[in-house]
Amino acid sequence: MIKAFYYSKKWALWAYGGGFLLILSLWLQVQMTVALNAWYKDFYDLIQSAADYKDNSQEGISLFFSKIVSLDYISGMQFEGTPSFLVIAAPYIVLAVFTSWFTAIYGLRWREAMTFSYIPKWKNVKKEIEGASQRIQEDCYRFARIVESLGLQIVRATMTLIAFLPILWNLSVGIVVPFIGDMEGSLVYVSLIVSLGGIIISWIVGIKLPGLEYNNQKVEAAFRKDLVLGEDDKIKYAKPERLFELFTGIRMNYHRLFLHTSYFNFWLNLYDQFMSIALLLVMGPGLFTGVITFGVLIQANNAFDRVHNSFNIILYNWTTITELRSIWKRLYEFERNLDMYLKVERA
Repeated sequence: MIKAFYYSKKWALWAYGGGFLLILSLWLQVQMTVALNAWYKDFYDLIQSAADYKDNSQEGISLFFSKIVSLDYISGMQFEGTPSFLVIAAPYIVLAVFTSWFTAIYGLRWREAMTFSYIPKWKNVKKEIEGASQRIQEDCYRFARIVESLGLQIVRATMTLIAFLPILWNLSVGIVVPFIGDMEGSLVYVSLIVSLGGIIISWIVGIKLPGLEYNNQKVEAAFRKDLVLGEDDKIKYAKPERLFELFTGIRMNYHRLFLHTSYFNFWLNLYDQFMSIALLLVMGPGLFTGVITFGVLIQANNAFDRVHNSFNIILYNWTTITELRSIWKRLYEFERNLDMYLKVERA
């Protein structure tokens, strides 16, 4: 799976050159989110002081729109002052679209490398391997698609943590957190504690999902195989009673899978709702005591969300990771069987 792409001279340019380009693109996007986070403070502080402009509303309106759509920052390529929302968001959108497109191409190349590393071995093995066609066609595709998506999310999360942890640490000054107090970097510790707690509980709630997903692919493969064989020989294969028996196994496994997925989704939704107000509960009182401004609250909330989401990259991709684990297991077994049968037949 890994060697076919990253250990091959044929695919080295794509594997490493393409990977570097994706990482560079993600780094630029993270820098833009940092700039946008700084923009939040000035913009929402302006909103908070809107009443101060009631005697000169035109000045306030001009400031409001300049914060959103002004091009002064890039006028004459001076890059001085604070960029507007448009100046930050427009290149971010273009870069995000490019990254999404190139990531899909990168995953396709990985799938191609895996597919054509398996086919020569598979053709030289005389013994039939269960679900070989599905492993080569479907599992290679799903593996490459999930790994390229999840891998980029992990890289983005790591870069986001590096960029936003210092910001959240500095914004913790003067914030009193229950059970923690006003210790330095308190908001960082809050994010870390709730994230680790969420991951541990998620692991407990979703502990049976990987096994159920693996079993699901096995029963689906058996059902599909009988149907495919039935296309050539409907008398010997695809008998109604046999298909009903196979589908009964599919139905029972899906019922168990859906039940345990529901437990996990209940926990995940409960966790999400709590996290949507967690920082407001901690920092909200500071608005009334004058410790922070509205702009600082919005800036801190944005930084907290990004740090928290980065810490929780595993939690929010738990079902995807479960699917990847089952695919990895099936492909690993397939590779092992290919190598084992080739050695036996050559001996």
